Amino acid sequence: MSFDLKRFTRWMLAAGTLWLLASPAWAERIWDAELKRYLTDQELSHAEVFLTAEEALKLMFPKSERIRKEVLQLSSDRKALVESRIGWKFPEESFEVYIGETGSTVDGYAMIQNTIGKHKPMTYMVGIDRNGLVMNVELLVFREARGSEVRTKRFNYQYEGKTVLDPVRINRDIINISGATMSVRSMSAGVKRVLVLIDEFYLKPLGLGSDTVQARKAEKGFFGFLFDD
Repeated sequence: MSFDLKRFTRWMLAAGTLWLLASPAWAERIWDAELKRYLTDQELSHAEVFLTAEEALKLMFPKSERIRKEVLQLSSDRKALVESRIGWKFPEESFEVYIGETGSTVDGYAMIQNTIGKHKPMTYMVGIDRNGLVMNVELLVFREARGSEVRTKRFNYQYEGKTVLDPVRINRDIINISGATMSVRSMSAGVKRVLVLIDEFYLKPLGLGSDTVQARKAEKGFFGFLFDD
């Protein structure tokens, strides 16, 4: 059989293309429109670890006698409901919830969130008190080259006291950080998701959820509700 140079060349080119596509380095190439270049390997592998989950839980529940963990398993209907309330879809179908308790009293709830920042997920914990108000937000792991300012208290104090009825959105009730817009948007989305999940699975069954709050607002009027004891 004679040697076909053209066929061999085409085969080599195809094989080379497939090799490039299969290469981890090629697959990880990410273009940054703001920087107008591909991110370096160092930038792609960047990860700052600020807190472990155990350390964050101590900050969330400093006075609780114990902290237990539950797993929320979302049915397709409950998942669709949560997505409709927060305004975006997410792939997760289950979440871990940490519950701080003292005696027979629930002190609050905490959940770890992983939401995409600019290119990679950021990991943070959101704490909600027993009345449905955000009590703390702590950044655990940040994997971007820029934007970790969201961990500072001068920024994330904005989330404290937010409820499920608040927008929790940039330019609505959250002030942005210049150069860290995606990180701010990511953290805000996660905080809103935690508020809705805790509202749906824990507060509503206890009669403390948004449905009860909405009813009180409608009955008393805005100012009556605002200044009610």
